[in-house]
Amino acid sequence: MTTQRSGTYDPPRPRTVTVDGARVACWESGPPDAEPVLLLHGYPADHRSWRHQVPPLSARHRVVTPDLLGWGASDRPLHLSFDYDTEVARLGRLLDALELDAVNLVGHDYGGFLSLGFAERHPGRVRRLALLNSRAHATFTRRWYAVFSLLGLFGRNPLLRRPALHLPYAALHRRSFAPLVRAGRLEAQVLDGYVDWMTTPDGRRWLLHYFGEYRTPARPELRRRLRDISCPTAVIWGRADPYLSPAIATELAGTVPRAELTMLDDAGHWVMDERPAAVSGALGRLLERTTASG
Repeated sequence: MTTQRSGTYDPPRPRTVTVDGARVACWESGPPDAEPVLLLHGYPADHRSWRHQVPPLSARHRVVTPDLLGWGASDRPLHLSFDYDTEVARLGRLLDALELDAVNLVGHDYGGFLSLGFAERHPGRVRRLALLNSRAHATFTRRWYAVFSLLGLFGRNPLLRRPALHLPYAALHRRSFAPLVRAGRLEAQVLDGYVDWMTTPDGRRWLLHYFGEYRTPARPELRRRLRDISCPTAVIWGRADPYLSPAIATELAGTVPRAELTMLDDAGHWVMDERPAAVSGALGRLLERTTASG
């Protein structure tokens, strides 16, 4: 299968909306009156994680790629809450700000975590759902469960927060992305956008604020509602993900009634970068599936 590649990513139609009094940066592509697709990035990325998928999807759809509040070019407000329930509800307020009643909802990693909760709680606003290498209803492999739990402890404990403000977060994240960069799957300027804000005191302060409200354990209430998801669903997964077990994908595909699984053996967590054409193809197939409303 031919691999889609891009050089400098130049997303069209930038706009800003206000959600909970804070600025959310968004980019739009495709016909403005076409059926909308909302692409939600994961941690610690931004809208550019979808740079390979936007061009093919926007041929027939209105594609919206926001930087979730706190990430990328959006505001990082310290006075707002970022617990899971608030974040899922905030996604609804983002749709309201974009004047979108219902969307095709696509989420990777943290974006998929939020998308699953939103689809379960607001089924009338989700036409189709796609989850890509996300903790979804479950959680991380043992090593990364410990890492993210420790970050949460740093954020919640005042005695640990002060020294944690001086940790080299940007450098640590660059190290985790290094294999993608060496393989030519991730451009340097895209990685800069993902992590450079973490070099500032304000950026590190917000990161710890975010992790102080993040919870690592599995979400049993999300698992209980998987069978209630009635919209066409795609589960797209890189099997070699060091953070998230492929068992999450197979459980999703086996439990959500209208789910179809695309398991990519030669890809890891950053499946949109590693197998861009395969991901775009799977999303295209999802968007052709018939919804309950036709």
